[in-house]
Order: sequence, then structure tokens, then C-alpha cells
Amino acid sequence: MIEADDSGADERLRRIEAVTDSALSRLDVDDLFDELLGRVRELLQVDTAAILLLDQHAQQLVATAAKGLEEEVRQGFRISVGRGFAGRIAQDRQPLIIDQVTPAEVVNPILHDKGIQSLLGVPMFAGSDLVGVLHVGSLTTRRFTPDDVRLLQLVADRASMASQVRLGTIDRTAALALQRSLLPTRLPEVGGVDMAARYLPGQQTGIGGDWYDVFTLPSGWLGIVVGDVSGHGLRAAVVMGRLRSALRAYSLECDDPADALTRLDQKVQHFEAGNLATVLYAMISPDRERIRISLAGHLPPMLARPDHGVDAPVLPVDLPLGVGRPKQRRSTDVEFPDGAVLVCYTDGLIERRDELIDVGFDRLRAAIRPGPAETVCATIMSTLGVDQPADDVALLTIRRRAAA
Repeated sequence: MIEADDSGADERLRRIEAVTDSALSRLDVDDLFDELLGRVRELLQVDTAAILLLDQHAQQLVATAAKGLEEEVRQGFRISVGRGFAGRIAQDRQPLIIDQVTPAEVVNPILHDKGIQSLLGVPMFAGSDLVGVLHVGSLTTRRFTPDDVRLLQLVADRASMASQVRLGTIDRTAALALQRSLLPTRLPEVGGVDMAARYLPGQQTGIGGDWYDVFTLPSGWLGIVVGDVSGHGLRAAVVMGRLRSALRAYSLECDDPADALTRLDQKVQHFEAGNLATVLYAMISPDRERIRISLAGHLPPMLARPDHGVDAPVLPVDLPLGVGRPKQRRSTDVEFPDGAVLVCYTDGLIERRDELIDVGFDRLRAAIRPGPAETVCATIMSTLGVDQPADDVALLTIRRRAAA
């Protein structure tokens, strides 16, 4: 009897070691999924094994990896949370066993066509968040045991960690590509001003929704935008791209930055509900003598005037976009004398953890001296020590050239 118990304990240990093997950590995500499914199919002596990851936006499970059910992946099978076998596991967030499969319990035709008789599935979690479902199936009727459930949950936990790495890598790569495609590769050359810009992604938070933009308008005015969508990652970058395009469109119809931001706010509240953004939108007059500025919850720019030092123009700061309490937005005209430099930025440039923001303002003010825009930009970046910012940094400097 003791030998039987020892044998059972040894077998359980072998099964656990097979799915927690440190060698698995050296595989890339897709290979890890493939190896885990192969091992669990052998250990549980089942015919099929599949991982379905959760599409959070659509609230659907998407077939991502499979052994014995490769058709699911090739056909891009999806099932809504709450429907069918996998959908019920995702909804209840509990393991589920079906000893004898019936059409009423399983809606995936691939499972029927395969002839699966018994199923066991478990949820996949990242912390408290559901990220997918892992299930196995047998072509003969069988009864899965509590030990089978525990082993499959171990595999699901391992796969969950890998899925988060996979998702994070995809998100970061896509967000970086999107952001780079939307940020101007070269600022336009326009009469009367010279410009320079910098963008740095946050090292801790990853790519986010910061952006800058410069464009000429048919009226001869020059549009200047610096904005910051709340959040980080691919979602924030996608929202940023939509706001950037919309503001460009509104700028062709609005002579006042406040009017353009009012329209953009309506777009955010209707089509981007739940998102927040701060935006500085400024228009420099055709003669370059004045700047019309409107702030939607954004930090005020700095203005360096020759022989007059550096200060932040006194500007009203209206509500950020997406707050949901519409109020009249305001624009303010500011003189832009020869040789002056306008410095626009996002909060990642000046904010530091455990430090009052006024300290960051003072540090920025001390770093600015009137001069060529590129020199001002480079000096700010080196002086403020933002080689590895905690948050994204966007910086745009515009200097008015002296009249000929």
C-alpha cells in the first residue's frame, strides 16, 4: 500500500516537473505554447489541447494555439464569452468538465466534427484578470479527476505568463510603429520661424499617447499642437492617432484654436468615451508677430523673449478633452517678438516622482535661453536629464526669426 502511495506521489511530481521545467522559459512564446500543449496532451493522455486567448475589446475568445485542433487556429475560430464550452469557462471563471459531450453543451462545430467525447477546461489568469481558456479533449469517454484539473491549471498559469509577455511585446511593437508613423519625421520649413522637436518613450510605462504636430494652413497661419492621451501602450497610441487626424481636419474649418478644440472634445466624448486627453493648440499668425493659444487641460508653454527672460504666458486652462462637462473654451493672443522662442511640452519633461511640479517648472525655465530652436531643444533635454524618462516626453520649440 505504501509503495502504491509513493508511486502515485512520484507520478504527480513527474507531471508537475514536466510543465514547470525551467527549460521552457528559454522558448519564445509561440514555441512555449506548442511545447506546453504537447506535454499536457501526453501527460493527461488526451487527444486534443487548445489555448484560446481573450480579445478584451470584443469580449471573444480567439483560438491561438492547438494540438489536434489545428483547424481552430487556421480558421481563426472565435467564440463570445458566455457561449459554448470555452465561453462558459470564461464567464464563470471556473474549471469545467463535460464527461459526455452533447450538441447543447458545445457549439464549436470543429469539436463535433473531431468526435470529441469528453472535455476539461480551465480559465487562464494574469493576476485577477482573465486572459483566456485552456481546454483538453478525449475521443473516448472518460472521467477527468481533480488531479487532472490541478495539472491543467498549472499549465494554464504557465501559459498565462507567456501570453502576457506576448501581448506586451505585440502592443509595444505596434504602438511604437504607430507613434513613429504619426510623429513628423521632418518639421516643415516655413518662413519666419525655425523649429526643433524631440520625442522620448517612457522607459517604465512604454509607448503612450504623447504627440506633437506642426502644419501650415491655407490662411497662412501655422498650426502647433502638443497633446497627451491618458494611458499607455497600443490603446493610447491608437486614440492619439485618431485625435491628431481629427484636429488637423477641424483646423481647416476653424480660425480659432478654441473652436477646433471644442469640436475635438465633442468627438472624444462621442466616439472615444472613457478616454481623456490634454492638448495645447496654437496658431502663429502669417506675419509671425503673435500666437493664438488654447489649452485643454495642458501645461502652459514657456516663452523666452530676448532681454526679457523666460516666463509662462498667463493663459486660461480649460478642461481636458473627454471630461464630459462642456464649457466655453478660450483662446488668448500672445505677442511673439523677433528672436523669441516658444517651448511646448508634455508633462513627462518636468514631472518627477515625489517632487512638486513647481520644481520642474523652475528647472525648465532655467534651462531655456533665446537662440536657435535646435540649440534650445538640445539644451533642455540635456539639462533636465531625461535620457530615461519615467513617462513619455514630447518637446517642441519654435523661434521667430528676426525680420530681414
